[in-house]
Amino acid sequence: MVDLSIVIPVYNEEKNIPILYNKLNEVIQSLKLSYEIVFADDGSKDNTIRNIEALQDKDNKVKLIQFRKNFGKSYALYEGFKNATGKIIITMDGDLQDDPNEIPRFLEAIKNYDVVVGWKFRRKDPLTKTIPSKIANYTNRKATKLSIHDMNCGFKAYKSEAAKSLKLYGDMHRYIPALLAEKGFKVGEIKITHHKRKYGKSKYGFGRLSRGLFDFMTIRFLTNYSNRPLHFFGGIGIALGTIGFLMELYALYLKVFLGELFLTHISLIIFGFILILMGLQLISIGLLGEMIVKNNNVTNYEVKRKIGF
Repeated sequence: MVDLSIVIPVYNEEKNIPILYNKLNEVIQSLKLSYEIVFADDGSKDNTIRNIEALQDKDNKVKLIQFRKNFGKSYALYEGFKNATGKIIITMDGDLQDDPNEIPRFLEAIKNYDVVVGWKFRRKDPLTKTIPSKIANYTNRKATKLSIHDMNCGFKAYKSEAAKSLKLYGDMHRYIPALLAEKGFKVGEIKITHHKRKYGKSKYGFGRLSRGLFDFMTIRFLTNYSNRPLHFFGGIGIALGTIGFLMELYALYLKVFLGELFLTHISLIIFGFILILMGLQLISIGLLGEMIVKNNNVTNYEVKRKIGF
């Protein structure tokens, strides 16, 4: 076991890799800690792999996990956590927007927490990235009741047991602080320096907002009802059953006291009830599917090879 693991998920970051490595080396060597740098390549199609291999040839502290294709950041982080040997694990993006000089501050803050999240206080991104992020962060705070300003910030520090307790899939990397808080781990945050992207293309934008509603329901369910789903489904069922019962009473009232034809109103009641039931069933199936995947299926990816482990 080493003192520090730096886990970096990357996808098409060929120009950034050598620069990031040099900056990391300057900072980490000054700390006088044993360390490793783990690149988790998520199916890059440029020269990212070649550049990492070149670094690994001259420095055995550099390690590589290569996926067969692009499976997503959650799986890259999950595999990185599994293979990391550090007592403290730091994750950061490979686009040079995270500043390695913040690492000592993370190491100081992690003494009081199990995970420390970076807060890009003065964010250097275009509006196509900052606006969706602000909406997502606001939604996440409402859903999880966790007062973290930038939950999806890739720059984080973990104690090893916290990182290795995570089962990540899909887009769950965006909710890591909430997932760890639900497990009882202590979550904190620090303000960090953020830089503009110089090379490569951002993988974030307005397109991810289309999944916002489902993300809200998923994280709300996983952090509040994953261990007691009856409280969730039962509450909705009682509410809908009560509404249906009141509608039946109203139809009966119209028939008995006002003399209106019963069938005129029962068709509307039945139709509305069917639509509500269909919606409930679809949401229930989706949430149950999320819970099943969360508990059982976290290996929906293929690792092509590992170097340096």
